[in-house]
Amino acid sequence: MSERRSEKQLDESICGHIFTVSAAMVGVCLTVIGLVHIAITVRKADTIADELLALDAVLFLVSCLASYWALRTRSAARMHRVERFADWTFIVAIVFMVFICAFITYAVSAF
Repeated sequence: MSERRSEKQLDESICGHIFTVSAAMVGVCLTVIGLVHIAITVRKADTIADELLALDAVLFLVSCLASYWALRTRSAARMHRVERFADWTFIVAIVFMVFICAFITYAVSAF
């Protein structure tokens, strides 16, 4: 019984971390979208970076909402499925963020 309780606490801890970091990353994406718009205005150049960042913000939001759902569910089996979905969505969003950063770096150096 004690092992089950500690496993559930660990799962809730992981969901809590995913929830917190995903919410913060939505804010980061929105901030960078604003900065990209400033760069576009100043340099009179156009890029799809803001659209990519908006898509990434949606991925982080989906991860955030899924982890919140996992925290709120009563069924352990459902919690594990939703937590796994939140985890994979978060990983995809982070990897996508790295590619967007590389794209932005390339686009800025091309100006």
